[in-house]
Amino acid sequence: MATVRKGLAKRKRKEMILQGVGIGAIGFALTVLFILIASLVSTGYQAFTQTHVEIEVFVDPQEISEENLPRGGFRDVLSDSVGQYFPEVDMSDRGDARVLSSILSNGAQFKLRDMVVEDPSLIGQTISLKVPTSDPYDQLNKGLIDRDTPEEFRRLKDPELQNFDRLADLGLISKPLNTGLLSNADSRFPELAGLKGALVGSFWALLTCFLISFPLGIGAAIYLEEFAPKNKLSDFIEVNINNLAAVPSVVFGLLALAVFIGWFGLPRSAPFVGGLTLALMTMPTIIIATRAALKAVPPSIREAALGVGASKSQVVFQHVLPLAMPGILTGTIIGLAQALGETAPLLLIGMNAFITSAAGSPFDSATALPTQIFIWADSPERGFVSRTSAAILVLLAFLITMNAIAIFLRSKFERKW
Repeated sequence: MATVRKGLAKRKRKEMILQGVGIGAIGFALTVLFILIASLVSTGYQAFTQTHVEIEVFVDPQEISEENLPRGGFRDVLSDSVGQYFPEVDMSDRGDARVLSSILSNGAQFKLRDMVVEDPSLIGQTISLKVPTSDPYDQLNKGLIDRDTPEEFRRLKDPELQNFDRLADLGLISKPLNTGLLSNADSRFPELAGLKGALVGSFWALLTCFLISFPLGIGAAIYLEEFAPKNKLSDFIEVNINNLAAVPSVVFGLLALAVFIGWFGLPRSAPFVGGLTLALMTMPTIIIATRAALKAVPPSIREAALGVGASKSQVVFQHVLPLAMPGILTGTIIGLAQALGETAPLLLIGMNAFITSAAGSPFDSATALPTQIFIWADSPERGFVSRTSAAILVLLAFLITMNAIAIFLRSKFERKW
């Protein structure tokens, strides 16, 4: 009995150690995840708001006329409009005028131009215009520029701080929700840069990926699992499919660069090419998931269908495949979620170009969410730091949503045998 008790105590102690290691590993993983999310949120939340200034603009007919639209002195009109809040400043001095007009974003003149082009009756009138401030003043309003820093090391000098403070005292400065983060395309100016082009590019690429990889992957899996003879050739194909699932994504990018762009002459930077590349990566995952789902269907289903006279094809497509579909859909969504986060193959086919408008079709030049993050992370402007973190949060939100859909489908339609 003493030997048995000693053995039980030793076994119990090992089980407790194993449980402790497991709990410690889970705790470590959750801690790292919390640090990651916290660092992204602490940096990226600033990008979800944007500093705006609201000014009264007199659309001077001497600068802007119906005859020269959409041309005109929109920049000068805005400069004069800002100058009205600083009567002591001589606006004929180009240096002083440039300092005041730098408060406004470079996109302010284009917003005014679009308003006047749409409604030429605004010429000669005074209108209220609310536009983003330039990036330095946005950083100042968000507390990212320390006023206590010596002037020679500060991005904005003391007179510029005083100009901004005057506008704030007049109640012209606000910090609303930055809808442009999702509704604007990319820009060289951080205050104007958005994710619309990347979102549209990712949509076209994923749609292309799904339309190619889903039917081909399921078809290949059904043939290999249900119809292919079990011989050395099928074993060789199965091994290579498993190996393809583990091939680094950059290899698929090199393949796409050589074949799709080099041989077939498809357009560079196009979401269609990106979708083809992602389809090559996703197909092995869909094949493996589909075969696993088909294997999970009990043999009794097949035997019962065959017993009532169903053909092999009827058994597979009318009985086995519908029961395996929840697992197939789960594997497909997880594969697409993985494709959404891929960067290396898209970089190799040129989907990291500077595109200032959203793609209208899968064959237009575009970026994708991961490559847009790469572009912003490589930009020197301070404003892109928060936008990079915000873009990562948007990407994570899409990935979490796709995985949540996969979990929901599996739990809702999964059969218990």
